[in-house]
Amino acid sequence: MSLDGCTVCGTILQMSIGDIRLDVVFFQTDMGVEPVRRWLRSLSTSHKKAIGEDIKTVQFGWPLGMPLVEKLEPFLWEVRSKIPDGIARVLFTVDGHTMILLHGFIKKTRRIPQTEINTARTRLRQYQEALS
Repeated sequence: MSLDGCTVCGTILQMSIGDIRLDVVFFQTDMGVEPVRRWLRSLSTSHKKAIGEDIKTVQFGWPLGMPLVEKLEPFLWEVRSKIPDGIARVLFTVDGHTMILLHGFIKKTRRIPQTEINTARTRLRQYQEALS
C-alpha cells in the first residue's frame, strides 16, 4: 500500500497524503494469501472500479455511515457498492488509522448470509491474534 494513493484495484489515485484518513491494506493469511485482493481480481473491470471508488471514499471520508458504510457489529463494518448484478460487500475492520479488508462477496439476497459474516469474523480474529 502506497501512502500517496489507494491501490485497491490496481489504480493509484494521486491525492495529498494530508487528505487520507485511513490507509488501506488487505488481510493476509498465514500462507500470505490476500483473499479480498484475489476476489477483486476475479471481478470485471467495471465491478473493480465501483468497489475501488467506494473504498477510496471510505479511505478519505472516514468515518462514514449509510448508505455506503454500515457497522455490522463491534470492529466489523461493510462497504456497500452497487453493481449491475447486485451489491458488492467488502467487510472490514479499522485498527488505528488502517482499514483492513477482510472479506468480499456479491450479495444477491436481502440479508447477508451468515457464512459471509463468519468468514469475516474468523479473519478478524486471526488478525487480532497475530497482533498479540
